Amino acid sequence: MMPISPSGRQHHLRHGALRAVITEVGAGLRTFIRGDWEVLDGYAEDEICPAANGAVLAPWPNRLEDGRYEFGGLSHQLPLSEPERGNAIHGLVRWLAWETREESAAQVVLGTLLHPQPGYPFSLELVAGYRLDDAGLTVTTTARNAGAAPLPFGSGHHPYLKVGTDLVDQAWLRLPAQSRLELDPRQNATGRSLAVAGTEYDFRSGRALGPLRLDTAFTDLLPDPDGRSRTELRGGDPARRVILWMDSAYRFLMAFSGDTLAASRRRRSLALEPMTCGPNAFRRPRLGMRVLAPGEQVSYSWGLTF
Repeated sequence: MMPISPSGRQHHLRHGALRAVITEVGAGLRTFIRGDWEVLDGYAEDEICPAANGAVLAPWPNRLEDGRYEFGGLSHQLPLSEPERGNAIHGLVRWLAWETREESAAQVVLGTLLHPQPGYPFSLELVAGYRLDDAGLTVTTTARNAGAAPLPFGSGHHPYLKVGTDLVDQAWLRLPAQSRLELDPRQNATGRSLAVAGTEYDFRSGRALGPLRLDTAFTDLLPDPDGRSRTELRGGDPARRVILWMDSAYRFLMAFSGDTLAASRRRRSLALEPMTCGPNAFRRPRLGMRVLAPGEQVSYSWGLTF
């Protein structure tokens, strides 16, 4: 019997020069390739997913201070999945097996049901759809409250992008955000927004990343006329240029330069993480936490184009 991959069944998508691999475990985006360019700094089929690489982040993205929050008049305590900082991080579905709902040569749709558990006593159905076409990659996440009580919700995704540079220091970034969130020493959002104008975090006109360390939640995104916001990353080769677009539901974008990763991965890619809410939103709901009523369903889309 063949050994089972740590990330479960592999869903191989192809359209023209584009190829992607989506995993059963976590419904993650393991690889994304255009011709001979590995756009995603992914991981091997025999590896355990490192550092939330390509993962769906739900029912909250990023960090939740102390893993504790109040909702519905009750206090909830989640496991501290980032024990070194005393936080719960990146939700509860990264290690679940997602079932195949639809599959074709260029598309796959995976779903899972998050059952009530200590810290999150709610029933949440999630569906993640990946599609390749002439424009690139489109990712759509759908969430439905499958229970009888309201629930708190936010979602995100965690792709690490490469543009042919040895380090992200040499990459050029344009990120249309007017503000960033203030973070405390444990990387939890305080609820305060800081203007980027005149600071090293201002990438609205585009510039080289240089040695700047980013583990930064950007917000007040400036949309294009079609309502989407677009962040551009490129290398020295004009052919190595990727644009991450997000629909208007994604109000926050986390940028992470990988300074705390294992030495072999450190600063070799830039994680650009679409998020419907900011870090710590379950404790600071004004940062975009959504409350889903019983039976309510929402869908959000983001993608990569060239």
